[in-house]
Amino acid sequence: MLDTLSAPDKPRNEAPSSDDSQMFELAPVSLWLEDFSGVRALFDTWRAEGVTDLRAHFRDHPERVAECAHSIGVIKVNRKTLTLFEADSLATLTANLGAVFRDDMLITHLEELCQLWSGQSSFMSQTVNYTLGGRRLDVLLKGAVLPGHEARWDRVLVSLEDVTELEGARHRLAHAEAYARGLFEDSPVSLWVEDFSAVKRLLNDARAAGIVDFRTFTDVHPEFVERCMQEIHVLDVNRHTLDMFAAPNKPTLLARLPEVFRDDMRPHFREQLIDLWDGKLFQQREVLNYSLDGSEVHVHLQFSVLPEHERDWDLVLVALTDITARKKAEAYLEFLGKHDVLTKLRNRSFYVDELNRLERKGPYPVTVIMADLNGLKRINDQLGHAAGDALLRRAGEVLAKAMESPFHAARIGGDEFAILMPSTDERGGAAMIETIRQLVELNNQFYPGSLLSFSMAAATCQQGERLEAAVQRADLLMYEEKRAHYANQGPAGLND
Repeated sequence: MLDTLSAPDKPRNEAPSSDDSQMFELAPVSLWLEDFSGVRALFDTWRAEGVTDLRAHFRDHPERVAECAHSIGVIKVNRKTLTLFEADSLATLTANLGAVFRDDMLITHLEELCQLWSGQSSFMSQTVNYTLGGRRLDVLLKGAVLPGHEARWDRVLVSLEDVTELEGARHRLAHAEAYARGLFEDSPVSLWVEDFSAVKRLLNDARAAGIVDFRTFTDVHPEFVERCMQEIHVLDVNRHTLDMFAAPNKPTLLARLPEVFRDDMRPHFREQLIDLWDGKLFQQREVLNYSLDGSEVHVHLQFSVLPEHERDWDLVLVALTDITARKKAEAYLEFLGKHDVLTKLRNRSFYVDELNRLERKGPYPVTVIMADLNGLKRINDQLGHAAGDALLRRAGEVLAKAMESPFHAARIGGDEFAILMPSTDERGGAAMIETIRQLVELNNQFYPGSLLSFSMAAATCQQGERLEAAVQRADLLMYEEKRAHYANQGPAGLND
């Protein structure tokens, strides 16, 4: 409050005869009749000294704010004032004004003084006072120089409205908002606040146009899904989102959203739209996004239209949990389940499953190539298993290089390999064997030392035949070639 920190020396307890004492006494707000003539005299002195900017003057001479406060005299207060400040009389109140107006009160008093300095005849501020019992009061202060006293400011009426409860509610609301903002910003998952109202309008338009089967509609019109993606308005994201998507700040991320939601995200978003069409306002699914550095970000998405926004979908919360590490682990486990760790080719489990699938569904003809790595036992015995493993890895490199979809090469035993070639006849099988032999020759030029070689043979299965019979034929032919290979090596190759 703007008022004095001590009572004036001379008694000022008589109000002018024009005061309506009864109305003043019974007013439901705290009223103070004060004498600001001392403030006016100080202002005149400072102006004469050349002061033009009172705020700068107070900054250089902060003690003069208190000087102004001490120059204000309290003439009278009303009954509400005594009750509010827990005083039994005006004398008790004025004798303890130092306890009422303290701490940061002078900061707001400075603002009141600057309003008067600028030529205003009234002033207003929100400040803190204290009752004589020490209770804090948040008050809204309004003051006005009474008519006829503009020259001397010797009669100023000041009202104080107790806004402690209102300020308490405001502080509680601010605390709740800060708490909610903290939960949002510091959440360990990526949070997005989005506006889906434009998407809602598009879906409503589709219904109005007579669309019933939305899945079929989006099959025929994929551009509708694309348009819905473009109509999503992101209102806010939290800090974890910036870290997850390698964004330096929010404006950068929001400006580059097409880089985040693209490619493999579209099928997931289509399913999300279909669920929304069916009225599912809370959804969970795993989707693929992309960070701004281009890397894949696998996320578990939880989508929820917030309560009281179900009509327009104008406030939606999306939570994204990064499951990239988990997806990589799953992919690796899946790889291990279908691949040979050493050669990186498919393993026997995959080979058996694929053989059964081709048996049932084809497409025919199916050609099978059986291959056996020559000399592996001799290398293991003479050079050690590390050298044998190196030769197996080279075998995997060659066979993988020769494969094109839908062909598959698998390691089905220690030195045994099989190649499954659907929709391929005998000529295709012969061409594949020739390709492998050429790649083996190149590999041997690149890797000096142990020579890589295969014994290979192919057999073709036609529609109506048993695929296992073709495997057996290829296996027999391969072993004939293997015996011929060792026979050509003489006694040195007999134990390979």
